[in-house]
Amino acid sequence: MATFIVRRIVWALFLFLTTTFLAYFIFFVMPANPAQLIAGRGANATDIARVARFYHFNVPIWQRYWIFLWNIVRHGSFGQSYVNGQPVRSLIAEDAPVTASLVVGSAVLWLVISIPLGILSALRPRSLVDRGSTTFVLFGISTHPVVLGLVLSYVIGYRLHLTPIAGYCNFFPGNSAATCDGATHWASHLILPWITFMVLFAALYVRLIRATVIEAMSEDYVRTARAKGASERRVLTHHVVRNSLLPVVTILGMDVGVALGGAMFIETVFQLPGLGREILHAYAAFDLPIIAGLITFMTVPVIAFNLAVDIVYGFLDPRIRTT
Repeated sequence: MATFIVRRIVWALFLFLTTTFLAYFIFFVMPANPAQLIAGRGANATDIARVARFYHFNVPIWQRYWIFLWNIVRHGSFGQSYVNGQPVRSLIAEDAPVTASLVVGSAVLWLVISIPLGILSALRPRSLVDRGSTTFVLFGISTHPVVLGLVLSYVIGYRLHLTPIAGYCNFFPGNSAATCDGATHWASHLILPWITFMVLFAALYVRLIRATVIEAMSEDYVRTARAKGASERRVLTHHVVRNSLLPVVTILGMDVGVALGGAMFIETVFQLPGLGREILHAYAAFDLPIIAGLITFMTVPVIAFNLAVDIVYGFLDPRIRTT
């Protein structure tokens, strides 16, 4: 098991190095003259040369990448904005809790709904529950999250006044007199974004869990357990469900990355000040350090989460340790 964990850690480090290099190459090497972009169109040769020295554009590419990587690892610095000079790290510290609240809360919600619904659909095929879950799946797959978010915001937020239409509140109460803080306001502002994400991912998970449960129920070890006199409850919990959720553990690691990528659309619809919306604003201003820094930062939890998923999968299924 120790060798398996070491291999996965080495692979995670390789992915991190590859991601940081690609981000740096795309945003700081491919542009024809990044120093000219920073200095502006009206800058003279002296100003451009000064900017090139300040941002290390006058040194070889490998050395520039090493400086970029060292600043990330050693100092936690992702550079400074070209537009206002604000450190990217401060933007991350301000916006990351919003995106984390959106993605983690959505993941918990879609798992809580999809796991029991998928199991019930598998245990009672072609029943009312199964047909209802099929309808839910078709709706979730065919509806774009942006469209669903706008509909939920209009119907539930604007027409029924059950939740706020948009905006974000901090989870922890602040020191100011503002009333938009605390767990209640935080959850009320995020419930619609959570539902939007939940409908998309839960639809996929319901069908996955249904298929894996039906497949597991026809395996030899399930028939053996029943032949030995095990109760249906024990067969279901100890044999069927445990083995059926292994693919869910695997796909969950990948879907976290997909959710982070799709967060920018949900954050735009519901006006959440998260990392995704920050990337869109930086792209509109062609602020390369913010784009590169945020993309690099957002890959770190994806790599870390997939590493954790691989290790958990290794514990659950000893066969995976040999791969």
